[in-house]
This record gives sequence, structure tokens and C-alpha cells, in this order.
Amino acid sequence: MTDAIRDEAAGSQMPTYYKRDFWQTENLKYVKVHYRMAKMARVVRGLVDGQACDLLDVGCGPGTLARLLPPSVRYHGIDIAIQEPAPNLIEMDILQSPVSFRGMTFDIIAAQGLFEYCGDYQSQKFAEIRSLLKPGGRFVLTYMNFSHHKKVVYGPYSNVRHPAEFRRDLERHFVIERTFPGAYNWNQTQPNRPFMKAAQKNLTLDIPGLNTTLGVDRFYICSARSADT
Repeated sequence: MTDAIRDEAAGSQMPTYYKRDFWQTENLKYVKVHYRMAKMARVVRGLVDGQACDLLDVGCGPGTLARLLPPSVRYHGIDIAIQEPAPNLIEMDILQSPVSFRGMTFDIIAAQGLFEYCGDYQSQKFAEIRSLLKPGGRFVLTYMNFSHHKKVVYGPYSNVRHPAEFRRDLERHFVIERTFPGAYNWNQTQPNRPFMKAAQKNLTLDIPGLNTTLGVDRFYICSARSADT
């Protein structure tokens, strides 16, 4: 716990990692499509450009993202609490087991709102995800901006890091090809007014001076860094 922001949130206590009984209820919040999920789907659709591919959704919750993707995307998901079992979904605690899906590798791996809960496992999970990418594959993830001028730290978060610290760790395992705020907002909440959603749904642009202070969270589009770089 070297980062000042993380120390401020967590104090001297060790991270608390929530188990299936918590997530079985928490995941119900994500049955309906929300702003960040819709933006993730647009990013993925742009990357696959209509081509057939295999996608792994890490921390998939109810698997709602699958409904937003074209039929050419073969969707697979893993989560600590699967609400409705299905052949393309696996229930596992990724903090206790390596990230994997029946020995498969993937063209796209997505993780939205996951790493805020990974505590000291963050770097290990990056390494495991990197090993699951096919050559030329992409890792698309989001992470909260804990430098927002009205920073909000949700109680169950176990991994509250300054954006620069998070990026440094990510870059140990991946090449960041693009990064941009998921949304700008005066409060650190996802847009909920229709005109705000419409104005930002396709925005993938950094706005100098506003990224750190008003960016709610960030999207990262990454490729695997080779072991010898």
C-alpha cells in the first residue's frame, strides 16, 4: 500500500475481499444495461469490426454484456457468482484461482469495474489475463479515476490507486494502445441524464485539464507485452 490515495481510503487495514454471498446480491445491479456497459460494448464492436472472435468477460456478473454484442462474438464469462448457469459461463473466485476458461485463449478480454476489487492481486491478474490473449488480441478494461475532484470510494473497494500507479502496473504486462475517460461528470458518477449519456456515449477523447479532475473512470485498450520487453 504505497500510494497516498490508497492509504487514505484503507488506512492501515488489510484489504477485505468479498465472497460469493456478497456478489450474489451485488451482481443484480448489473442485470440492466448501464452507461459504462453500453460504452464497453461499443468499444468491443469497434475492435472486432464484424469479424468472428472469442471474447472473455472477466467479472461478467449476470452476463448482460453478451446482449449488446453481435452474433459474430462468441461470448464467455467468469464470475464469483453466476446467477443462471450456462455452458459459456463459469463460476470461479479469480482471487483464489487463476483467470482461465477451459484452456481457451481469446481475441478480446474485457473487464469492467473489476480491478477496484482486486487489492494486492492486481499485478498477478494482469499476468494471467495476458497469458490468455491470442496473438493480436486486445484487453479492454476500465478503472475508476481516484484523482477525481469529488472522489468517491465505495466501501467494498479493496484496490484504490492513483491513476498513474495503476497505469504503471498495467504497462508492466500490456502495451496501452488507447486510453480515454469513460465519462466526464462534476460528481464521480456515471451519467444518468439522457442528454449527458447522448453527448458522451461515443466520446473517446482526452480533454486536457479535465481528464484527472472530472473523468469518472478510464477505459484502456491494450495488447500483450512480450516477455522480453
